[in-house]
This record gives sequence, structure tokens and C-alpha cells, in this order.
Amino acid sequence: MSRHLLLIAISLLVTGSTTLGAEERPLKIESEVWGQTADGRNVHRFTLTNASGHSVEMIDWGATLVAVRVPDRDGKIENVVLGFERLEGYLQRHPYFGSTVGRFCNRIGGARFTLDGTEYRLAANLGETHIHGGKVGFDAQLWDAETFENGETIGIRFRLVSPDGQEGYPGTLEVVAEYSWNNQNELAYTFTATTDKPTVVNLTNHVYWNLAGAGNGLVRDHRIEIEADQVLDVDATLVPTGKLNEIADTPLDFRTSRAIGESIDQLPETKGYDHCYVVRGKKGTLRAAARVIDPQSGRIMDVRTTQPGMQLYTGNHLAGNDSSAGFGQHSAFCLETQHYPDAPNKPDFPSTRLDPDQTMSETTVHVFSTE
Repeated sequence: MSRHLLLIAISLLVTGSTTLGAEERPLKIESEVWGQTADGRNVHRFTLTNASGHSVEMIDWGATLVAVRVPDRDGKIENVVLGFERLEGYLQRHPYFGSTVGRFCNRIGGARFTLDGTEYRLAANLGETHIHGGKVGFDAQLWDAETFENGETIGIRFRLVSPDGQEGYPGTLEVVAEYSWNNQNELAYTFTATTDKPTVVNLTNHVYWNLAGAGNGLVRDHRIEIEADQVLDVDATLVPTGKLNEIADTPLDFRTSRAIGESIDQLPETKGYDHCYVVRGKKGTLRAAARVIDPQSGRIMDVRTTQPGMQLYTGNHLAGNDSSAGFGQHSAFCLETQHYPDAPNKPDFPSTRLDPDQTMSETTVHVFSTE
């Protein structure tokens, strides 16, 4: 099917019952041209709406999540994702709001790594560190997009080809980022990738959450529980040292549910949380990673993932200006499921190597409910 046909607004009729108790209506996918890039290419916004009228919005620029609209305990629907009202905000250098991040998310120390005896030098875009794919990562590229429907699930399949040598990485990497939404208010994304020569890959989505609603105050009162007993030890530049630290009885301890703000001021060096947690259980299996509750709205978000790690980031560097859509420090949190930062330089970490005879595949699911 041609790209032109795929980007025509679509309504998908789906039979079957909803488990949410709302008046049954068809699942729906809509698309529209939302603007253009500087070189005149159209950027499209897709809206996925389930049988209860709850919705997810994405754009093909950066395979970016721009809105998740779900109800509070009283049924009031609000967007719980930080982002921009207009495309222009996403075309600038922004805080990776909702972006699909690659070819390697988080940090690679010294902006270099060695693979099979060859050193690869990457773009250094944070001092001497490579972060979130470099100067022109996957967040700043236009992806191909097609919509799909499968029973009571609807979604968008984004595709991108990263050529050999882009940002310094070896191999032509073919990536698929599949995002889906269903009648159970489950937002799932699965990343797959193949390569024509040995390379490294680590993909995540960098969405900023505020379960009270975007712009409705800080997230200090949000209660979070993380399925982890350890975090990665890091140096002054937040590059891992290779050591794992126990979190028991430290400000990083979220083994039981507690407020994000309870100990956040005990982390002055990072201005809040910016730590990679070692998710309990076997990597590669879909398992619980976190639960977040906003007492104000009653919204709950459960996170499950196949990834070995998850970065908790509390928007410590949101500037409160146009570059961050006016959102300031601690007005959101991120739970970036991923492999460990600097894994190509840490042989004891779970490997991020991808060879031509392999397919990388990782899945994360966010489930929304209320208390």
C-alpha cells in the first residue's frame, strides 16, 4: 500500500465488547497533515481512539508520542503527556518529548566504543559524551508510517532506515517502532531492528508523564513503586562505572510505593532522579517494572517491559521556556525502559550488540486505570 493511501484518514470498525463498561463505539484511527519540515516534507498527526473515547496521538516526526488522553477517577479526560501544541516545537532541539530515541539511547562514555577490534567514534553532543543517538538521532528524523488494526487493537507502524556511518555507528540499521492502543487503555510499543553488519542498538521512548494532566503542577506527590533492588553506579557525567549499587535505605529506594518528592531534595548533584534501575526478573520477558499513582486525580499507570533497565528521570533540566513548551523542573517524570547506558563499553552489562543474523526486539506496555 502506498504512503499516500496510508495517510488518508481511516475509521476502523471493530466488533466485540469493551471491558471498560462504556457505550460501545468503533475503534477509530484518524490522520491529518500537521505541518511541514524546513525542507517541505509533510508531517502527519495520527489519533488512535478506543471504544471509550480515550485516545493516543502520535506524529511521524521522530515517531513521537504527543498526547495520551485518559480519565481521572471522576471520568474527566485529560492529556497526561508533556509536549508542544504545534509542530514547530518538535522541529527544534527539545527535551526529547515523547520521542523514539536511537540509535542508542542514554549515554555512551567518551562518544566511542570498540567492536571486533575496530573503534567507532560517535557524535559527542553532551560534552565529551554521546547521548540519545547524537546530534541527529531518530527523534529528529521523519519516519515512514502505516496504520493497522488487529481485533480490538489499533496502531501505527513506523519504519526508519539508518544508513551505515550515521552519527558514527556501523551498519545500515532497519528499525520498526510499532505503537498500539486498545480498549483496556493499554499503550504498547515494540521496537525491532536488523542490521547488515555488526553494530550496537538501544531504543526507548522518552515520554514525559504527569498523571494529574500536563501542566497541572509538579509530580512530587506522585507515588511510585519500582520493581528493582539495584541502580547503576555512575560517575560525575552520569556515565556508568560498571558497578551496581543496592538501593535499600537510600533516596533511590522505591521498592515500596512512596512519593517522588519525599527524597528528591537529597539528590542535589543531579537536581532530582536521573538513575537507571535494574528491573527485577529475566530480561527478554514481559514483566512488571513500575506502578505510578497520582493521588490528586486517582490515575494509575502500570509499566511492564522486556528490557533489563529503566531510567527514572524527573525533568530536572526542564527550563520553563519555549524549548520545553513552558514546562519547568519536576513537572513530569520519565520511565525510559532500555538496556543499560554505556553497555558497548561495559562487557559485564547485558549486550546491546546486534549481528546481521539477528533481530533485536523489545516491548514495553503502559496500562492506565484509576483508584
